[in-house]
Amino acid sequence: MDFAKLALRETHDGQVLEVALDAPKANILDAAMMAELRAVLAAERGVAGRKALVLRGSGAHFCFGASVPEHQADQVGAMLPQFHALIDDLLSHPVPTIAQVSGFCLGGGFELALACALLFADDSARFAVPEIQLGVFPPVAAVLLPALGAAMLGNRLVLSGETVDADALAGCGLLAGRGDSAEAAASAWIGQHLLPRSASSLRIAQRAARAAVLAQFRAHIGAAERLYLDQLMATHDANEGIAAFIGKRPPAWTDA
Repeated sequence: MDFAKLALRETHDGQVLEVALDAPKANILDAAMMAELRAVLAAERGVAGRKALVLRGSGAHFCFGASVPEHQADQVGAMLPQFHALIDDLLSHPVPTIAQVSGFCLGGGFELALACALLFADDSARFAVPEIQLGVFPPVAAVLLPALGAAMLGNRLVLSGETVDADALAGCGLLAGRGDSAEAAASAWIGQHLLPRSASSLRIAQRAARAAVLAQFRAHIGAAERLYLDQLMATHDANEGIAAFIGKRPPAWTDA
């Protein structure tokens, strides 16, 4: 398969597939990239012998988030369900999924990383869901962070939009590992813990390990999506925040 916004590389004799978000420097997660990611994940379900899928960003950063223009009222109704379907694809994927994070990991990019089974980061990694600064909120983070046992951090990030480092995630058990290099940390862990295992057994173990979080996501994401599309996007301030960001000006909030 040929992709415009992803770069794929097999390693370890085909046991690992690296998928790079390849639209530097920001690696913005737009509808086209979402569609390509979904195509890769669908194709990978049937690849025998695969033991890990690694998501990373090309360049210095993982991902600055989803496309802000695609959050406008005339586009968000199509974009948001597609993004939520991508997150479901990751959560339900039979092959262990690993996010390898350096640099900024923001908004939809952070949510993409949270949906992976394992998250590795280095000291340069910075995480945020800054949507509230634009007058909106991140449905996936609002659902996944509590499901992953990090409800208080989730409340803090969703309500503030502040940026945190890897220490904040590690303190909530959200990191599988960290080091001077996220790539080195993830590669070492894969080599020690996944490559010696049976691919078929890993698939079954992955399904068991992810079942509870997947069930919670499916139980709650629909309500969060409706809250966003039906109530949030009916407000002046949600639309104003998006327009102000695109127009590179301060938002004029009306608190309504």
